[in-house]
Amino acid sequence: MGDLAGRTVFVTGGSRGIGRAIALRAAADGAAVVVAAKSDEPHPELPGTIHTVAAEVEAAGGRALPVRVDVRSEEQVDAAVASAVEAFGGIDALVVNAGAIHLAGTLDTPMKRYDLMQAVNARAAFLCSRACIPWLERSDNPHILTLSPPLRMEPRFFAPHLAYTISKYGMSMCVLGLAEELRERGIAVNALWPRTVIATAALRGLRGRVRPAQCRTPDVVAEAAWHLLTRDSRSTTGRFFLDEEVLAEAGVTDLSGYALDPGTEPADDLFVD
Repeated sequence: MGDLAGRTVFVTGGSRGIGRAIALRAAADGAAVVVAAKSDEPHPELPGTIHTVAAEVEAAGGRALPVRVDVRSEEQVDAAVASAVEAFGGIDALVVNAGAIHLAGTLDTPMKRYDLMQAVNARAAFLCSRACIPWLERSDNPHILTLSPPLRMEPRFFAPHLAYTISKYGMSMCVLGLAEELRERGIAVNALWPRTVIATAALRGLRGRVRPAQCRTPDVVAEAAWHLLTRDSRSTTGRFFLDEEVLAEAGVTDLSGYALDPGTEPADDLFVD
């Protein structure tokens, strides 16, 4: 059993990709994992549901609670948190991972896409954090970890996909604000972002710009997340981390095992040099 043994980790967007990888990494320690996502039935093109990941969590040594939740719905988020508390007695960590992406310029971004990204990204980060805070306050090592980029106010990060950047930076602004608001309560609030493109469903939006061989697996982000979630919550808050930096601090410098093609240089993420 490891450092998350006996703790409850609530993961939004936990049915696939980075959320699934973080759930399984926590499960390897013996954590209880709330797999919160919309996908409760198989998708014709995208693998993974809350139920398949829950089974993987239990096979990895953790306890699992699959919960169907649309993070745009206050009622569903509140109900999911209540179910988690009923099942496991509390919440020690919230991983804000669920996200929506549409990489396009302003004229090619319908307002329904703009609204979706604002709701699933920025608004849900606020909503899910708000719902979990009363329970995080009761933990002896509480964390909110948001998958969002460093706040760098440079035009090149906005111009190609303004609507998407606004929504992701909204998540990052939640990190800054909540970290200071919750500092005296001992709740760590940090952001984690991959330096390179990760092989997830979002890769479809990068067709023509990034090949799968240029990607790393979600496990590299999950390992970095584990290192942050196992820190003393009063030691680090309000920080924006890249996965490589976290792993380097832990002495992990050889990341070839996370590459889809170890012989190919990984492509930089959209928000990273």
